[in-house]
Amino acid sequence: MNTITLNDGVVMPQLGFGVFQIPDDQTTAAVTTALETGYRSIDTAAVYRNEVGVGRALAESGIKRDELFITTKLWISDLGNARDALRKSLDRLGLDQVDLYLIHWPAPKTDAYLDAWQALEQLKSEGLTRSIGVSNFEPVHLDRVAGLGGSLPSVNQIEVHPLLQNRAASEAGAGYGIVTEAWSPLAQGGVLDAAPIVAAAAAHDVTPAQVVLRWHLQQGRVVIPKSVTPSRIAENLDVFGFDLTAAELSAIDALESDGRTGPHPSTFNG
Repeated sequence: MNTITLNDGVVMPQLGFGVFQIPDDQTTAAVTTALETGYRSIDTAAVYRNEVGVGRALAESGIKRDELFITTKLWISDLGNARDALRKSLDRLGLDQVDLYLIHWPAPKTDAYLDAWQALEQLKSEGLTRSIGVSNFEPVHLDRVAGLGGSLPSVNQIEVHPLLQNRAASEAGAGYGIVTEAWSPLAQGGVLDAAPIVAAAAAHDVTPAQVVLRWHLQQGRVVIPKSVTPSRIAENLDVFGFDLTAAELSAIDALESDGRTGPHPSTFNG
């Protein structure tokens, strides 16, 4: 498993397992399969309502805590109450500490994310989370956080896939040493029949999904694909045995079409 060292020195697996939209009663089985397959990074959120299922799988796995990397997120309605929100997440997960705690959305209409960021800094200093970051932050949001003069986010988890490469946010983050983490990395499957991806899959004898995940990894992003199908969970992890060529990477880059699948961070307020 490749790892990335974040700007605060915390080491994070580059490929993780996401549980967005997996019902809690299916989450334990999915995460158990992922852990048995070899994943060690699990990404959840309070608003997903499946932290209990994640926690059950972690407890039953027998895997040492220091071998796991667990991410959860602060929802918009809790921006003013980060401490209680994280403690509740920890209780549901059955953990004393998460590895990464993210502000889920900036929700600019509330303008509460700056105070929330300072609360996260305090939670990190108290050891309730090893690292802190943000999700769905645009360059202007990152600039305002940096303007506080405190610590910088270690991660910005944003929608990234070949149809929406979110270059402005990624480049702004890179300028601050912030790692980009891609959610919806396969565009909910909407990119898998694109000609450059199909051609690369044939050339390397892999699947189109594996090509897209490899494209993310070779460009330095953290990526968190989701599936409840055991064969696909295994397939999504098996992406370290080949390299895309520069020409293949460029052809996939050229698929950019502003093809957003989720809300826009500048207008979404929960």
